[in-house]
Amino acid sequence: MRNYFCRSRFLSQSIRGPLGLYFLLWMATSAMAGGVFQGDGIKIGEVTSETAIIWTRLTAAAEAKWDGAAFIPPQLPPSEDPNDGKFAGSTQIPAGLVLSDMAGALPGAAGEVRVTLVPEGETAGMSSDWLPVDVTRDFTRQIPFTGLEAATRYGVKVESRDASGVSGSVEEGTFHTAPARDTQGTVAFVVVTCGDFPRRDDPANGHRIYASMLELKPDFFVHTGDIEYFDKPEPWANSPQLARFKWNRIFALPLQRAFHREVASFFMYDDHDILRNDCWPGQTFGTLTFAEGVQIFHEQTPSGPLPYRTVRYGKDLQIWLVEGRVGRSANTDPDGPEKTIWGAAQKEWFRETVAASDATFKVVLTPTPIVGPDRGSKKDNLSNEGFRTEGDELRRFIGAQPGMIVVTGDRHWQYASIDPVSGTREFGCGPSSDMHAGGYSPRPGDEQVQKFFRLKGGFLSVVVEPHGDAAPVLRVRHHNTAGGVEHESVIEAPAGDAASR
Repeated sequence: MRNYFCRSRFLSQSIRGPLGLYFLLWMATSAMAGGVFQGDGIKIGEVTSETAIIWTRLTAAAEAKWDGAAFIPPQLPPSEDPNDGKFAGSTQIPAGLVLSDMAGALPGAAGEVRVTLVPEGETAGMSSDWLPVDVTRDFTRQIPFTGLEAATRYGVKVESRDASGVSGSVEEGTFHTAPARDTQGTVAFVVVTCGDFPRRDDPANGHRIYASMLELKPDFFVHTGDIEYFDKPEPWANSPQLARFKWNRIFALPLQRAFHREVASFFMYDDHDILRNDCWPGQTFGTLTFAEGVQIFHEQTPSGPLPYRTVRYGKDLQIWLVEGRVGRSANTDPDGPEKTIWGAAQKEWFRETVAASDATFKVVLTPTPIVGPDRGSKKDNLSNEGFRTEGDELRRFIGAQPGMIVVTGDRHWQYASIDPVSGTREFGCGPSSDMHAGGYSPRPGDEQVQKFFRLKGGFLSVVVEPHGDAAPVLRVRHHNTAGGVEHESVIEAPAGDAASR
């Protein structure tokens, strides 16, 4: 199969070379640096045709403490379950040790950073001032840029220095801005969900899908949520300190670092990476509150001011990234017109922006399913009976929109479904590793909705392919963790689109 993601690359030959060679060079550079490092790499986020946000975090070491001590199970009375959020969790760290002694620890460091962006083929670009990292926000800094050129590859250079001005490590990367809204061309992106450090399939390096996705050279990447699992062991992240520890550790993995320096990202959150399973506002997990979990998410990822947003990628693609936690009702509330996951303001924004769009294809990216089918025991998404009223409302609206599909995370299996009532099409990307797959088997009757099912990990790719004067097509592919294609759906442009070209 041809590489339909082929793009020019900005990075030097050393960065484009084998992963092992790159990290030898990176470590050599870091060894010569001063007292601050960027052990979590960089993240390039919220890229449009004109804007981007560059994220970094200063650290006291170039690498996480991979040879540190192991966490121990919390010492709980037999009647207590760590997943109920009541326990304090201090017994997870062995006596006499502190959090920085644990395996995967990567303490932050004070200092300043400066970001430079240079368009491909040019020698000069734009630079930020030297800016301090925020010691109250885990030593992170997010630097927004505006006035970028559309459809342009930029090189990124992130310099650092410690609090006394001594130069530290330098990170380099690249990203491609979105094409202008009247431009026709191929656009490709990839989608994942459900990470979790203990369930990585390459223990030394991370989740293999990141290397597989990088080989496809996507224009951008979407993580639909559950980036980490606060409510799973090693450790249970039931405090702000342990929540940050988990964020620091997973993004210190080599495969994740290599991917995020080359691909622009949109990050979404769900339940496990802001608090605990099926959570809603006002709840807690140990000493971690729902509000703190949301704040830490925005601290650890490059993200814009609104949790929901829409981005145009040329003439033929517009994406909507929707939010499903901060505006929701309690799962335990009775269903009815007032019970909501999206909230009234987001639904109004969604209808208005969809009505204003003339993109050929419209992709709704959601942390949790709208179509499903799901397990009968679940009660926290729009495909469940507990939110039937709003689910029916949104399925009717989405199914009536020409060229619109739904792409979802959350579920630990891959699927393609068509709602028989509204016609809404939904694609589940599947978890980030095979060991994370499970929890569902098709039931009699599910085949009326679910046209493809695979109980394995992997990712989803979505590609808009133009065809000259003919209408473009949208290809949605389910990939396994090695990148192989397991299933493909080809979606034609809405009737009449070719005539308008």
